Order: sequence, then C-alpha cells, then structure tokens
Amino acid sequence: MNQRGTLQVSISRKFPGAFSLDVAFASEMGPGNVLVVFGPSGSGKTTLLRCLAGLESVDQGVIEFGETVWCHTENRLLVGPQQRNIGYVPQDYALFPHLSVRRNIEYGIPRSIRERERGWVDQLISVLGLEALEQSLPGGISGGQRQRVALARALARRPRLLLLDEPLSALDAPTRASLRVELRRTLRELAVPAVLVTHDWEDTLTLGDQMILLAGGSLLQNGPPLDILTRPESLTVASVVGVETILPGRRVSRERGIAEVHVDGLRLWAADLDFPDDDVFVCIRAENVTLEIGSGTRSSARNHLPGTVLSIVAAGPLVRVTVDVGFKVQALVSRQALEDLDLDIGSQAVVGIKATAIHLVPR
Repeated sequence: MNQRGTLQVSISRKFPGAFSLDVAFASEMGPGNVLVVFGPSGSGKTTLLRCLAGLESVDQGVIEFGETVWCHTENRLLVGPQQRNIGYVPQDYALFPHLSVRRNIEYGIPRSIRERERGWVDQLISVLGLEALEQSLPGGISGGQRQRVALARALARRPRLLLLDEPLSALDAPTRASLRVELRRTLRELAVPAVLVTHDWEDTLTLGDQMILLAGGSLLQNGPPLDILTRPESLTVASVVGVETILPGRRVSRERGIAEVHVDGLRLWAADLDFPDDDVFVCIRAENVTLEIGSGTRSSARNHLPGTVLSIVAAGPLVRVTVDVGFKVQALVSRQALEDLDLDIGSQAVVGIKATAIHLVPR
C-alpha cells in the first residue's frame, strides 16, 4: 500500500470530573512505521486513538494526516470515520460471531467493490496465515487467530493509517511474543503506517519506531522508545517507564561529561547532562546493575558499592535482587548468575554500575 504522511495532532478533550486530554505532537509516518502511544491505565491512550479515528469528539484543536485535515474545530471542520480511510482494531476485536473468517475480513470492504477486491482478501489471508480457517466462525478459533482476523479486516479497506488499541493485551505471553514479530513483519510487508496503543514495554520496543508517553491526559515525552526508556526527562516519566531505583541527590562537580553526585552521603559517578539545577534525581535501571562478591572487583564499572542483600524475588526468567548499599538498589540477574554468586538474603555483595548507566533528571 506504501502509505505515508505526517500525523499532526493538537487537541483538547474535556470530560465530566477531573480528567481531560490535552496533547500536541507531530510524527512522520512512513510506510510500515509504528507510532506507539504508551502510558498507564487512565492516561488517555484509548481516548486519543478514538479521536484519531473520529469516534470521539474534540473540544478544541486540529488533527491532520498528510495533506488531509480530519478535524479543525476553529474552522468547524470534522471528517467522519469512514471518510478518514483508517483501519481500526479495537481491544475486543469486535468480530461478528455469525460470520466466517473470510466474511468478517470482507466486511471491511465496501459492498460495491468486494468482488473486485477478492484477490486482495486472498493476499491478506495468506500473509496472516489464515488459509485453513476461512470458513471457521470466530468462536471456534484461538485468541491469536481472532487477532489476525481483526487485523486483516482493518487492512482490507487499504487504509492510509492503521489504529490498534492494545491489540495483544488479551493474549497469553507466548502467543503475544510470536504475534509481536508477526505484526511487525505484516506492517512492513504491506507498507502501512500504524498508531498502536499499549502499556507493555515489550510491545513498545519490538514494534515501535517512535513513541509518545501519556500520563494523566498529558504528553510527557516523545521520541524513539529506547531513548525514553533509558533517558527519561522527568521524575514522572522515570516512574511511568519503570525505573526501579530513583534517588534524590546533588551534583557537586562536572568534568568531561561525567558528574559527581552525592546520594545519602555516598559518592556516585554519572553521565552528566546540561541542565542548570544541581539538585537531581538519580535513575538506575535494574538491568544495568551487576553483582559481585569479595573485595576484588572485576567489572569495568565506575561505581562499586558494597552492601547487603535484602531480598531475592523471581522476575520471569530472571531474578530481582535488592541490595542495601546505604540506599536500596535493585539488580536483575540470571538464575545461573545467582547460583554462581551463591547469594542469599543477608549475603554481602558488591554492586557495580557504569557511570553511563546512571541517568540524571532535574529535581
């Protein structure tokens, strides 16, 4: 389909009570590119997606995609959902239970051109691996297969832009993992740009080219997903993206891109950033923390902090270890590493953190 265009949004939508959505951003949507809308529950993600789809009214503002203005409240312009030529996949997929897989997919195509688009439907069924299920009803197929059918139906009308609302959230972890890869491949193969809502970091990092982060109806940060994950611009963003260790500190010196920071009487070396205030929050992700035993440190980390293991908790295939070094810091290690280190609660360990792995945000 090879669709592209710049998505420009500057809108306000107020609701009864305290919540309001107030966001402004522009994102270049090339063929197959994915913009992730990320945030916790209640942050306004689905409301924003519904505004893009034309399913939710806007109190004030403008929505444009490419050369087409979809909404301009000052000019009293509002283009309806059908005229926006978007594909929309809701959280519950909204498949018709009495229609076969093929009929569900064809439903996304205007009746007048369905016969002409028969080859396109065949291609979608092939690309998404639904050949053996064409005559099946939605109730007789798996959740992952229903997700593929909903995606095929949204793509059947050859949309300029695809909108996906938490498309993988209802699936079990193994199915979600395989469908992330499949969804990414499908969007690239068909060259259709997409806006995807999620609160899952694996979805974001696997699928997203760009992301916007929402909290409380406001846009807090936008950019490449890995940048936001590793370099949050504020305490709120650091909390939303799940930085495990966040500590108040004070920057006392700066030299050659490295800052000396004091935290609870301890000295840390961190990557320096150019902001004027020396009162900072120190942000440390658990995956960037190493653990050693004994006084002879072997890692190249600039920071080595001896401490006592407070807790050891399973975290999927990894283990989350909390160590008291004068403040609490978390580390994610493999089960094999934990066994090799022979750590238990109360064990002595040395925490290693590279200066470049410590991110500072103004306080």
